[in-house]
Amino acid sequence: MWLRMLYPTILCFLWIKHSTSLLQSSWCLPERYPVCPVMLCDTGSPMIHIKARSSPYPGSQVKRFPVHSDKVSWSREWAEYDPVDYTAEVVKAGPEWADPDFRDSSRLKHVPRFNALDGVINRRSYLGVYDLDKDNLPRNPMGRTGMISRGLLGKWGPNHAADPIVTRWKRDGGGKVIHKLSGKPILQFIAIERKDSKQWAIPGGMVDAGEQLSATLKREFGEEALNSLKLPGPEKVLMRKQFRTIFSKENAVKIYVGYVDDPRNTDNAWMETQAVNFHDDAGDSVGDLNLHAGDDAGDVQWFDIDQNLQLYASHTHFLKSVVELRDAHW
Repeated sequence: MWLRMLYPTILCFLWIKHSTSLLQSSWCLPERYPVCPVMLCDTGSPMIHIKARSSPYPGSQVKRFPVHSDKVSWSREWAEYDPVDYTAEVVKAGPEWADPDFRDSSRLKHVPRFNALDGVINRRSYLGVYDLDKDNLPRNPMGRTGMISRGLLGKWGPNHAADPIVTRWKRDGGGKVIHKLSGKPILQFIAIERKDSKQWAIPGGMVDAGEQLSATLKREFGEEALNSLKLPGPEKVLMRKQFRTIFSKENAVKIYVGYVDDPRNTDNAWMETQAVNFHDDAGDSVGDLNLHAGDDAGDVQWFDIDQNLQLYASHTHFLKSVVELRDAHW
């Protein structure tokens, strides 16, 4: 029995050790991060999004049409379903990162290509091919949310993000700190406090059109955890040198690829992400980082990882996968 329980951890270790796969980077040679296949397997029941049905909608007083868990699936007939139509004013204003309202033919410069690479915009989903509704707009593959249109999200369909999970072992006098109850070492990760929701989160963000995933991981971490947008030139040079070590493929494992249970999701627009763990086993590289909140972050600090963490969206789920991978305390 105990061998069966240890099998996923052993398989992950061997995969990481021997992986030679390559993700592209903007600051060094193109890289890909090794992927632990066990961590990408669905070992439980299908996800039913919860935060994507919460009210009021973020940044507003708009309440969703109530959706009970047994009516989330599109396969369940529900003639009375009357979702609220809401798009935030910041999206309606037409910033460069947002699609136009494809229901307004007068604003269309071209017909969008859903489930495909639409110019430099990736409209493909990590979950596979998604359906279109009666208005030929993407339909959330995880089910009803009580709201249509885009809310705060810029793109119709999948909105892709990247989440860098930077970790180290908690240490005391040079040795790892062992939890008294579990008997396992304690992991720490860098967390930011989001300005919009005041919730703690992984310092990630949106993948720009045409941007490589690895570039997004570094850019978002730098902007939110190190305030890189306001760093003077010499400090930026030092940061990029540190990033070559911290964000190297030797320190990295892709933890999650897929749908995010995000409170911004709607029936027509939803968040998807790739979460990558960058682990500094010795702790000396990340220890040199000068943490300073910037961009969308109000605060930044190291957090001990355990099951009591209350984080934004699906971030607690991502950290649990990291803990299992590293055989750490939970």
